[in-house]
Amino acid sequence: MWINPIKYHRRLDTISMLKFQHKVALITGSGTGIGKAIAKKFVENGASVIILGRRREPLEETSKMLEEIISEKNTSASVRIFSGVDVSEEAGINDMFESLKNDKVTVDYIVNNAGVSGPVTCFANAPLDEFKSTIGIHLTGTFWGSVQALKVMKEGGKIITISTFFTEERPLEQRPYRFRSPYTASQGAKNRLAEAMSWELIDKGIISIATNPGPVHSDRIYKTVYPKAASEFMRISGFEDLVPIEVDAASKELLPLLGEDEKVVKEGIVKAAEKLANGKDVSKLTETFTNLLNKIQTIAEKIQNNTSHMIANQEFLTQGQVAESVLNLCDDKIAKILNGKVVPGDRVFYPVRPHIGTTTPGVHQPDFGGKVIVFTIDATDKTDAERVEFLAQHVEKNGGKAACFISQSTPTELQEYISSKCHSHIVDIKNPEEVEKWLNTAKTNHGEILAVIHVTGKLPEISKLTELSRAKWEELTEKFILTPATVAQRALEQFVPGGDKDPRLYKDAKGAIMIIGPDLPTGRKVTGTQRAQVEVFRGALRPFTATVNQELSDVLKSKIRMLTIFPGTITGADPSNQRIAEAINFLVSDSAASSSEVIFCVDELR
Repeated sequence: MWINPIKYHRRLDTISMLKFQHKVALITGSGTGIGKAIAKKFVENGASVIILGRRREPLEETSKMLEEIISEKNTSASVRIFSGVDVSEEAGINDMFESLKNDKVTVDYIVNNAGVSGPVTCFANAPLDEFKSTIGIHLTGTFWGSVQALKVMKEGGKIITISTFFTEERPLEQRPYRFRSPYTASQGAKNRLAEAMSWELIDKGIISIATNPGPVHSDRIYKTVYPKAASEFMRISGFEDLVPIEVDAASKELLPLLGEDEKVVKEGIVKAAEKLANGKDVSKLTETFTNLLNKIQTIAEKIQNNTSHMIANQEFLTQGQVAESVLNLCDDKIAKILNGKVVPGDRVFYPVRPHIGTTTPGVHQPDFGGKVIVFTIDATDKTDAERVEFLAQHVEKNGGKAACFISQSTPTELQEYISSKCHSHIVDIKNPEEVEKWLNTAKTNHGEILAVIHVTGKLPEISKLTELSRAKWEELTEKFILTPATVAQRALEQFVPGGDKDPRLYKDAKGAIMIIGPDLPTGRKVTGTQRAQVEVFRGALRPFTATVNQELSDVLKSKIRMLTIFPGTITGADPSNQRIAEAINFLVSDSAASSSEVIFCVDELR
């Protein structure tokens, strides 16, 4: 067979120019959106790709598009699909990587891209099962997918984690992202997880980098996040003659109509009015729903416009631009430079108050005056138990009553120690109904609850996070993220009964919540790995705290505050329980309600 030498050499030149030929990239959540764009960019540069997601149809459509590019480029690349894989579920991830291992596939690049919006509502109204699901997909999905990927990676492999700019700190500044508390918690932890993995995987020669691309053109933003945020503003205030619970029900029916043609929208509004009339005049309700949808669309567009004006060129990134940046991070030279970094690609100048401080401002020692301060404790070691003892005594010697609810997961000897020192009960504090029941019991038996204080306990001694079993990892996320969120939400319900359904009740309401921990490691020889491990969970609590407080103050107009206290120092010095006691004094003072700082590293000096 005669071969045209010009065309033959042109094909060889084309293949030789493909940067990622003979490489394999696995991209989670790659049937649509950014993940699809990343897979496309890899294939255009010669790589084989493994795409996965929960739904087969979009994966098959994406695969067809990728195969066409491969054919056009005339490379030896391939596309492999794993459908029905939810990154938050252990079995599907395990099976996928076991299959790749059995087929002797080496994966060069893992891109942790899969994600969901999560509930877009005030934390007080966020269903805890959806909170847990969001953490499961974003954080646990990233962790477990990366850990299992190590089975099929070799030296030189890259783990690229995509997170969000709203959770990344600048010096003494923490960005809140109102209505997105589980999203911010999981994303903040992901940034710190990427750093921790770089420490732990150095001996394997595997690089870990996180990237925060900032606002990106996507259906998720335009059809879900911004409209839901707009409808949440309407739910909080009420709209025309609709009370918050009616606005919420209406929004669920109306939001899917956004972007549809005029006829579909009009018919949809009428159907929603007929469905939700409940004795009201359908014609009048149709008019109200029309106005509501228009108002939601206007606010959503305003949110988008305000965000764009915080960007120098006022442009969101395209999905293709994000994909390009991901491939750049996979470059060997660039990746070595950026190993362990969170690339601040946000481009957004987001003006916020500091939110993070060191020692809390001094206040006059309050007389707790017979009021109750409830402690919930998930102690890890004796020093955690002694901390609770110290703080309970501080409350009681200043006229208050301390009630201690000890987690069932606290070691028995520590349960017995705490019980011998203060009024205590062993409680399943992971269970919101149990927490609510015991808070009501404390109020009934002892009086008004002034504050609810949750002590997370220290991070257990761990050699490497990346060597943990799935069960052990989930124990940690439960201990340091989900349980604090559960206690905080039940405390809000205690301070404002029914406030989740009628947010107007929050106006001027008072209350105080504190999360204490996890501590930085102590000792003269603290390693970077140890600090990085603790920061994964601190990384969740910082944006979570900032977000919830912005909702409580700026949106709900309440005087309730939630502070998070991080004991310990970067030098490994022992923390001071006295400084935490002083933070409690500040928490219950009027000063706390007007302070922008809500996260305190009480043992650090500026």
